[in-house]
Amino acid sequence: MASSGEERGVVVDIRSAAESAGDDGARDAPLHVVESLCMRCGENGTTRILLTLIPHFREVVLMAFECPHCSERNNEVQFAGQLQAKGCCYTLKVPKGQPEVLNRQVVKSDSATIKIPELDFEIPPEAQRGTLSTVEGSIMRAVSELQALQDERKKVDPQKAEAIEQFLVKLRSLGSGEAAFTFILDDASGNSFIENPNAPSSDPLLSLKFYERTYEQQAALGFLAEPTKESGDSSQDASTVEGNSGGPQRIPHGSVGAVAGRRAIAQGNSDEITAALCRYSAPEEVDTLPSTCAACATECVTRFFSTKIPYFREVIVMATSCDACGYRNSELKPGGEIPAKGKKTTLIVRNVKDLSRDVIKSDSAAVSVPELELELSSGTLGGIVTTVEGLIVKICEALERVHGFQLGDSTYEWKKKKWDGFTERLAKLLNLEEPWTLILDDALAASFIAPATDSLEDDKQLTIEEYERSWEQNEELGLNDMDTSSADMAYNTTSTS
Repeated sequence: MASSGEERGVVVDIRSAAESAGDDGARDAPLHVVESLCMRCGENGTTRILLTLIPHFREVVLMAFECPHCSERNNEVQFAGQLQAKGCCYTLKVPKGQPEVLNRQVVKSDSATIKIPELDFEIPPEAQRGTLSTVEGSIMRAVSELQALQDERKKVDPQKAEAIEQFLVKLRSLGSGEAAFTFILDDASGNSFIENPNAPSSDPLLSLKFYERTYEQQAALGFLAEPTKESGDSSQDASTVEGNSGGPQRIPHGSVGAVAGRRAIAQGNSDEITAALCRYSAPEEVDTLPSTCAACATECVTRFFSTKIPYFREVIVMATSCDACGYRNSELKPGGEIPAKGKKTTLIVRNVKDLSRDVIKSDSAAVSVPELELELSSGTLGGIVTTVEGLIVKICEALERVHGFQLGDSTYEWKKKKWDGFTERLAKLLNLEEPWTLILDDALAASFIAPATDSLEDDKQLTIEEYERSWEQNEELGLNDMDTSSADMAYNTTSTS
């Protein structure tokens, strides 16, 4: 299986291996052999590098090191593809005495952090490189790494060594399933993964959240992450963004309306704020703000405008394009104040016209299709504008990307049959062989399905239900700790004076 460097060609780094595979040959990439320094004995060993594509997941680089002098061995996984648009955080509840949960597959990238809150234990990114393992394997690897230096600790600091020994007993009990704990996998690059055996249905033990990377996280990933300095003159903000991104220094279209809105906000006059923002909320008035490309992390420009959707509310349409790598992205954010209640929208799909209905799905919306046993938590796919058919297709593509290990050659036959059955049921629904139900549950009431009639009340297939948000939902949205009393007092004082 292995081949010499003369037969396959010696590479000097991972990028060379990736480029040699070619865009269309990731699956049939050659095995590269590199002479590497052994960090244990100082002699030269051999590192084998293979670029491969995990079906329905993403490109990875597999590396295996072996030293013939001291028998040292090491292997790791690195991701060859681009960064994901957002970071991800998996939280897995591991009950006591359930070994099947400990056997779930875990993909940990170089930038991922593993946490176990019950032990106040954290494995930083530099402690463990990219690995493909299980929950139990990740814990036991941490045990072996802590155990490796115990003999030296006992000689230098016996008290510290004894404390670590007691901690290792607790950690081993978690790895053997003797106690319940929480396994958190947090990755700013978005390239880590924990298996969900119930996919495409939701897993009561596993939750997934997506988040925007901070400048510090961008810098930790090795990308340029310097925040753009704000100019003192608000009228020059939009033009400096264009200049910093490499384009011509000019005032972009719509900056007049943006300056008027900023001026009204700065002066604190609520009437002027309303008039200025409503006056310049047409699509022709586009504002700009500095941003960072999600693919290459270079500075770019995000353009946005605010508009009003009939039967719905005010929304903000945002579009980002990167001149450096060509990355493009568009999303839709809710505008205006936060509604007092959440909204649950239910659509019964019966004909082709229902598949063509416009759909706005916000970041905070959960999607479910009872006929498919399909449930997606909030944050999946972000905020998008599409149709009913387009939403289902995008959801299924995202499921195959995230849960791609259950579709590979090494998976169990019953898991393959489960996904095949899901695909068959999906085809029946999209072919409208039987009616089905689409449910958008949005705690911020920022999602929307277009009615088929001029009056919303006349659409019998569309049901909109408002509900009171629970304390947990408000806590997740950050509303429990939000205090606007100072701002309300300032606005009331300004309006009455």
